[in-house]
Amino acid sequence: MDLQFPPTSNPLPLFFAGYLLLYLIAYSILFRSWASKLRPEASSCAISLAHGTPAVFLAARAILSDPAPDFHSSNTPLQSLVLDYSIAYFLMDLVHYLIFYPTDVLFIGHHLATLFVFVTCRYLVYHGAVAILVLLVLAEVTSFCQNVWTLASARRSDVEIAAKVFDILSPPFYALYSVVRGFCGPYFVYRMFTFYVTGAADAVIPKWVWISWLLVVVTAIFVSILWIVNLWVAFFREKKKKVDKKVR
Repeated sequence: MDLQFPPTSNPLPLFFAGYLLLYLIAYSILFRSWASKLRPEASSCAISLAHGTPAVFLAARAILSDPAPDFHSSNTPLQSLVLDYSIAYFLMDLVHYLIFYPTDVLFIGHHLATLFVFVTCRYLVYHGAVAILVLLVLAEVTSFCQNVWTLASARRSDVEIAAKVFDILSPPFYALYSVVRGFCGPYFVYRMFTFYVTGAADAVIPKWVWISWLLVVVTAIFVSILWIVNLWVAFFREKKKKVDKKVR
């Protein structure tokens, strides 16, 4: 059975309130013993964990339950619900960055661009959610690993188990992220481009909207690839240092 809300009800404020409450609980209770400089990032990971994996399953359900899924089909109620769920998360995380990391232009810009895509799909054109939700799945399928890896990285210098988790998780996380962002993402964006460029969606999704979507996604994928490449470089550099120490 699909999740549905009455036509006059908008779940976005409720979702945002839920993320805000979780963030405050994480900051004031769950990570109370952590160093003050680490608590904001850890709290951000908490709401990301609450969003990422559930969003993957919800988005997949919303796509599969669509009787006629296409890159320009009208948004179903469940698809709109998933978009609201993600909009609320990115709004909350944007607030987090504006308060604690106002100079982090890269992440603030990423969140604003992502919100532009979700909001225009949900509240402006009311079409194209299938494509956007596939992108959401590709973006969030690595979320659980990334958040655990981030939390472990934050404490690996002073907590032995965190260092072990970081070392064990890094290779498979990097590999999965590389495949998703380096191959699956670009392939799906190519499929979107070849569909939209034919003009098949222009009647329901204005050209400037889908062009903007593609520009945002291509930029995000490019930055993600640079990020994971740098992590691989650091990973192999660290491995080389360990080998050199053993040889000596």
